[in-house]
Amino acid sequence: MAPPQFDSYIQPMKSPCIKVCKIDEPSRLCLGCFRTLEEIATWARLTDAQRDQVMNDLDRRRLAFAAG
Repeated sequence: MAPPQFDSYIQPMKSPCIKVCKIDEPSRLCLGCFRTLEEIATWARLTDAQRDQVMNDLDRRRLAFAAG
């Protein structure tokens, strides 16, 4: 008997990454996704709720950055 296939149960991890990785030194934010370096480094270890919390804050960060 073949082993069970688990691939169909695995949901891809949410990520705001758009593969445009450039760090703004003063703010320490990625200008592609607007996450901090710490958030990027720990993304895979965060819970779904923690990732959602970060993602919910990204628009505010973009606007704040654009406002200068």
